[in-house]
Amino acid sequence: MSALTKVGVGGSAGTDDRPIHRGTLLVAVGAFLLTLAALLPLYVHDRVALLPASAEFELRMVDEDAAYLDASTWSLRQGVELRRVVRVDAAPHGGDWSAWEMSVDVSTPERMIDHWSRRVIVDRVTGRAVNCCGEHVNGDRAVRQAGLVFHWPAGAPAEDVTHYDAEVRSAPRLEFQTEGQVAGVTARLYTQTVESTQVPGSARSVPAALFTPGAEGTVTAARWVEITRVYWVEPVSGLVVNAQETRSETLRPRGGGGEVGLLSAELTLSEGQVVALAEQARVRAFLLTVLDTWAPWILGPLGALAVLAGLVQAWRTRETALRRRRDMHEHVDWVDGLGKEPRTP
Repeated sequence: MSALTKVGVGGSAGTDDRPIHRGTLLVAVGAFLLTLAALLPLYVHDRVALLPASAEFELRMVDEDAAYLDASTWSLRQGVELRRVVRVDAAPHGGDWSAWEMSVDVSTPERMIDHWSRRVIVDRVTGRAVNCCGEHVNGDRAVRQAGLVFHWPAGAPAEDVTHYDAEVRSAPRLEFQTEGQVAGVTARLYTQTVESTQVPGSARSVPAALFTPGAEGTVTAARWVEITRVYWVEPVSGLVVNAQETRSETLRPRGGGGEVGLLSAELTLSEGQVVALAEQARVRAFLLTVLDTWAPWILGPLGALAVLAGLVQAWRTRETALRRRRDMHEHVDWVDGLGKEPRTP
């Protein structure tokens, strides 16, 4: 009888352990969810928010009614289609840096007007230039680039920033203006004004008759630029979703003596490019919002509830197991008592 009783007690104990395991599993799941709720916004979000280490893209800006000085005839051509294409080939450079090889081509459908290149090391956290590792602007390695290169950092601030202009070798301020909608996404508007500035290294020989009718020979003249830029930036991702640029370029002879128009254009991105950039920013902003806001607010409470439910389950199971064990012991004592002979007085 006692052997059978021991078997019965062992079987009950094995059955009672299962709810305890369920409680432990709930606590483990809850702890995992709480860990995710902390890691996603504090670590994963910051890694995803980095600008891509590797990238390849181009921006094609066009003005279909521009004017420029044709250097083959030294005459001003008006009403022509002008294209300005910026190409970027970025590669990883260290942990949180990226090396951008950039080129800029200005052309009409018939001929190339201008070309220059640039290498800049970009901090993937801040989006700013880093003075390092063979940086140059059109071969000038004495430059020290500063400020934003192109994209803003994630969480673009509603405040003024500096943005490097490689042509004039300085970082004029980009002023925050307002917020609006661009292709269905909320964007912040920034404007940058580059006052009339001589382009370093642009001096060259040109016909003196450009500045003094009937003059013979050549004079040395430099290119001067005056630029107004407009950027629309999706603030969560920091990605540029639209851009415009008004350029006025002139040739000025050394020592003064007048100027001639070299280029005049109002450049814009095509509607298709704007839509594509806006969609890219929308997807990236959604992912960052999930990691930074939705994940902790959803996973945190779920994890806390799971831990609480697991602790309650474990406590109830323990109480039930103790009660069954007491009842079983009382049953065993009663059965053992049946086997004893009654004492005779």
